[in-house]
Amino acid sequence: MKKVVLVVFLSSLFCNPYAFASEKINLSGKWRFALDRDDSGINEKWFEKKLEGRISLPGSLPEQGIGDEVTVETKWIGGIVDRSWFTSPEYEKYRKPGNIKIPFWLQPEIYYAGAAWYQRDINIPDTWKGKRVELLLERVHWETQVWVNGRAVGTNNALATPHVHDLGVLDAGKHRVTVRVDNRLVVDIGVNSHSVSDHTQGNWNGIVGRLELQARPTVWIEDLQLYPRLAAKSVMVKGRLGNATGKTGTGKLVLAVESYKLAGNPAVKPLTVDVRWDDKGGVFETNLLLGDKVEPWDEFHPALYMLKAVLDDGSDTAQVVFGLRELSPQGTQFVLNGRKIFFRGTLECCIFPKTGNPPTDVESWKRIINVVKSHGLNHMRFHSWCPPKAAFIAADELGFYYQVECSSWANQSTTLGDGKPVDQWIYDETDRILKAYGNHPSFLLMPYGNEPGGKKHKEYLAKWVDHFKAADTRRLFAAGAGWPEIAENQYHNSPGPRVQGWGQGLKSRINAKPPETVTDYCGYIDKRTVPVISHEIGQWCVYPNFDEIRKYTGYLKPKNFEIFRESLEANHMGAQARDFLFASGRLQTLCYKEEIESALRTKGMGGFQLLDLHDFPGQGTALVGVLDPFWESKGYVTAGEYSRFCNSTVPLARLSRRVFTSDEKLEADIEVAHFGPAPLKDAVTAWKLVADNGVAVFSGILPAQTIPIGNGIGLGHISIDLKSAPAPVRCRLVVRLEKTGFENDWDVWIYPTKVSTEIPQGITVVDEWNDQSKSVLENGGKVLLMIPPDKVRGDDRYGKVKIGFSSIFWNTAWTKRQPPETLGILCDPACPALKEFPTDGYSNWQWWYLVNRAGAMILDKMPVDLKPTVQVIDDWFTNRKLGLIFEAKVGKGKLLVCSIDLKNDMDNNPVARQMRASLLHYMAAKKFNPKVEIKKELIADLFGNPVP
Repeated sequence: MKKVVLVVFLSSLFCNPYAFASEKINLSGKWRFALDRDDSGINEKWFEKKLEGRISLPGSLPEQGIGDEVTVETKWIGGIVDRSWFTSPEYEKYRKPGNIKIPFWLQPEIYYAGAAWYQRDINIPDTWKGKRVELLLERVHWETQVWVNGRAVGTNNALATPHVHDLGVLDAGKHRVTVRVDNRLVVDIGVNSHSVSDHTQGNWNGIVGRLELQARPTVWIEDLQLYPRLAAKSVMVKGRLGNATGKTGTGKLVLAVESYKLAGNPAVKPLTVDVRWDDKGGVFETNLLLGDKVEPWDEFHPALYMLKAVLDDGSDTAQVVFGLRELSPQGTQFVLNGRKIFFRGTLECCIFPKTGNPPTDVESWKRIINVVKSHGLNHMRFHSWCPPKAAFIAADELGFYYQVECSSWANQSTTLGDGKPVDQWIYDETDRILKAYGNHPSFLLMPYGNEPGGKKHKEYLAKWVDHFKAADTRRLFAAGAGWPEIAENQYHNSPGPRVQGWGQGLKSRINAKPPETVTDYCGYIDKRTVPVISHEIGQWCVYPNFDEIRKYTGYLKPKNFEIFRESLEANHMGAQARDFLFASGRLQTLCYKEEIESALRTKGMGGFQLLDLHDFPGQGTALVGVLDPFWESKGYVTAGEYSRFCNSTVPLARLSRRVFTSDEKLEADIEVAHFGPAPLKDAVTAWKLVADNGVAVFSGILPAQTIPIGNGIGLGHISIDLKSAPAPVRCRLVVRLEKTGFENDWDVWIYPTKVSTEIPQGITVVDEWNDQSKSVLENGGKVLLMIPPDKVRGDDRYGKVKIGFSSIFWNTAWTKRQPPETLGILCDPACPALKEFPTDGYSNWQWWYLVNRAGAMILDKMPVDLKPTVQVIDDWFTNRKLGLIFEAKVGKGKLLVCSIDLKNDMDNNPVARQMRASLLHYMAAKKFNPKVEIKKELIADLFGNPVP
């Protein structure tokens, strides 16, 4: 008999990562099929007929062009908040047959939701005589019903685990297997669940991954679950025997452990266990000592071992690859193998545009994990879905931590705790996930799913948590990702500790409060008694990368990007697309840096989960990643730059502000978040203040000390007298832990204590378009028109442009246009108008002091060749030409228009004061010579009614 292979803590050593596979027949290749559009197949007994169509499996219908063209009437699975596409004139051309383009998610060319039948003939060899035959379908979307030779075998509605159907004992020779797959919402688990919705993977119908028949003995090892015991250096082995003979029996099971990967040989003697079974099977449990040489598994040393189980001299054999690790809460922090850890995570929402379905090979997952790790992260949350076995294998071998969910976001279309089918389905799905993947050391955390709804959801989830934390002690359970925080939770996955909350808009601290690096969430954490992982932090958007369109060569197409690009081109800004991407991307990175550092500054915090390191293509198009959906860079920040502020060890500086004047001192408390493999002994911290020209203006060394595991660890205080510093200047405060490679930096600005803001001779400054300003221009004069922000005109549809410092949160379509509606500024730092105002070509922190006293001008009616001195990057849904500063020729005169308040409170705003001085000095110089001429009527059109 061939060896039966079970991989539980997996490894790519085995081609088959599934439990108890023995002799196999690969069913990949051509199958017969038929679409069952009117659900007549069961009544008409298609399982007794020979189907006529042809299809390749593994695969799906849409990727093989089978289904219907997308139309306005296509019934999607997934909520749509902004439904203007269905009615708005601007989208009319995208609703016409042959040119259907939707803006709210990636779009398949072909769509089919319903039953599809798959069929093929199989040949059972003589050597399988008397053996049970199982049909294994690795990942199916969604429900399967199976018949063999017209006999009903069973039904399976798992989303997270393989569908395994017991075909029984089959005679040698030819047999017909028929599989009915239904990809409709078989159980309403929430239309926005990433396991089923069109927001990400799309609602494909098919079977992917492994398709095979497996021959099994009639008494077999049905299940093996391993429970590591770190302190005892042992593993509790719990198993189940299956029995199809109908007879009772006894036998012996031999257990042996050997080194697998990165682990020393434990030199454990085999253990023989007496086992028995009744007519339905049996269970066994034993503790296996691993010896003093056994090594624990974690992110820094993912040591793996293999357990071999042999039943009755080889009648059945199983192999389990596992890691010795123990996760527990310690107050508000997590402890893994006795050492504090901090989860630095991102989401994965089943985003695989080329196929729709997730990859089922280990190397694809290793590529993704290595990309994530290169950005300093150690953790991934699978939002309302669970990945295939290969993902766990990759994470186990690379030392990476998972939060896995039960395929559900029970909200919007359904609720929990009200007796609906979803209630029982979640229990069933959880059982399936724990059985299939529970042995993986990378599988550390588990909530039911995402953001539950229903008046009784707390009561339901309290019972769910209690049930499963009693059943499985290998991981920690929480009620839900996002909420609720209930007493039963072993950890909380909460949205409270983050920079921008849902609905805060311009009242969030990043938009409402001056920039600083002091804020943490200690007040929030101190009120909790279990660890807290902050939920979906970030959600900062970037402008679309239209160069990405060429990458979509498979199932899902970026028709949304095509709409946005055509809109930009129609507004005569197509050539600026890459500039918009880069500038908004740099702002996005700044926002994420503050987001991550705020969490790292919080003593006692358990971790964070970003939304996201890569883009989320659905829910209106949420371009929240520094990477695209293919986990590839967009070109504005490298993994090396990102991992300076996101890593196992991160130097941190607490600055009460980022803007100074020359008569002040820069004060900073230096600390570190250190969650490495061990304390850093005699660590030396070096710091320097570096000007833009690369010269270190100031530098110093802090006293050496041993840095323990944890965060909020003080390293010293810096006080810099800025009297001798150049000004105006942007500097970087750089902090480095010597001989470790860990370094971080923060931009600060130093402005002169006094700068002249007097109006030079020959320049007229006005704040309204009046007879005086018109007369000056008609006579060839110079006018600085400073439109008060509250008088800047909006548009007829959306009103005034809601501008803030930060990037757009999530996206305006899904949030009903929560502000800000813009993506930062774009300018040329070498522009003469900005000569005395140190700036990048994008929003950096000093711009907070300007945009918070500004109104964005809508310049769509201006000449096409008018390029604002300071442009505002608009939302990609509207793509308006926006500006804060522009210059133009008006008749004989020269006009500079500014919609930033550079008039009031200049003494208390050195940034605005410096901008005013730079503009005035530029206008007084000969270089002020606008090239683009505009009509006077266009200037009047910039004004609107004041905001009350």
